[in-house]
Amino acid sequence: MNPEFWSLIGEKAALAGAMIGFSLVVAMYSTWAERKVAAYIQDRRGPDRAGWGGLLQPLADGGKLFFKEEITPRHAQKFLFILGPTIAMILACMTGAVIPWSTGFEWGNSVINPQIADVNVGFLYILGVLSLGVYGIMLGSWASNNKWSLMGGLRAASQIISYELPMGIALITILMISGTLRLGGIVEQQMDGYWNIVLQPVGFIIFLVCAFAETNRTPFDLPEAENELIGGYHSEYSSMKLGFYLFAEYINVFISSVVLSTLYFGGYDIPFVNDGKLAESSGMNMMAILHFLSLFIKACMFIFLFMWVRWTIPRFRYDQLMDLGWKRLLPLALANMLITGFVMLYFFNN
Repeated sequence: MNPEFWSLIGEKAALAGAMIGFSLVVAMYSTWAERKVAAYIQDRRGPDRAGWGGLLQPLADGGKLFFKEEITPRHAQKFLFILGPTIAMILACMTGAVIPWSTGFEWGNSVINPQIADVNVGFLYILGVLSLGVYGIMLGSWASNNKWSLMGGLRAASQIISYELPMGIALITILMISGTLRLGGIVEQQMDGYWNIVLQPVGFIIFLVCAFAETNRTPFDLPEAENELIGGYHSEYSSMKLGFYLFAEYINVFISSVVLSTLYFGGYDIPFVNDGKLAESSGMNMMAILHFLSLFIKACMFIFLFMWVRWTIPRFRYDQLMDLGWKRLLPLALANMLITGFVMLYFFNN
């Protein structure tokens, strides 16, 4: 066998492990950050006992979930009951495989690209994985043999299907502007010109609203509504099965924030900085670190936005949720796509 092939496999496996580990750490401390944000908005302390400023609280919560008793309902379909949270967790971690986290860095005599899979259909892959995410919720809700869980799963399915359409159409406008489905190519196009938030502000708003619906976050958390469904699709879950669902939600929030930053805010691009001069003055590895920090800071800003909205805007009714998706966002996304096509044909093809 070709040793270069196995070297490449090892490199990609290490990158995948690093990406999954980093996503888990971010998801873990997102729970701490959300409590702190909620406490600040509601004028209270938040977690402050476990570690300095409550920094060890996520570890305490993880330990509590890990050592809790595993309860499986007597009439549940056990295989599907376990498969549901497993699929949700795996698919949440898969989404980040095509994201360009930064420019390449030197390792010995080679240059390593921190993007795990630089495929030509990058954001089609993201849409595909996001659309599969509902299967984990549906399987868990169906296998629980609980009418409240089933209602939560049905809500999640209809919600995600409804909001995938305007999200996909909003992404078509990015394809029209950049001319590529590669996320790396989209970032490079923004580095050479304007960020897509300047060129597609309406598409950004549509994508952002759809991201809230795709991640089941307030004000679109109808699948979990405690005062209506006791907890929704994961009502019957406990211990680390419940933990998988909760972790999957926070990983999805993080990955959605990274995708928003990549598609509309230049990805790892550092604003007002010449990358050529930066590489000459600081070296390739330092430039890669700064690019990664730039992307991470942008993602953290969106994570804060997700938390801010949760503790500010009340939950929609289910009919309002469907009305917004089908009667407002879908026509707006179609109009935005047609206007973008007209502008590009008129101004750039003459």
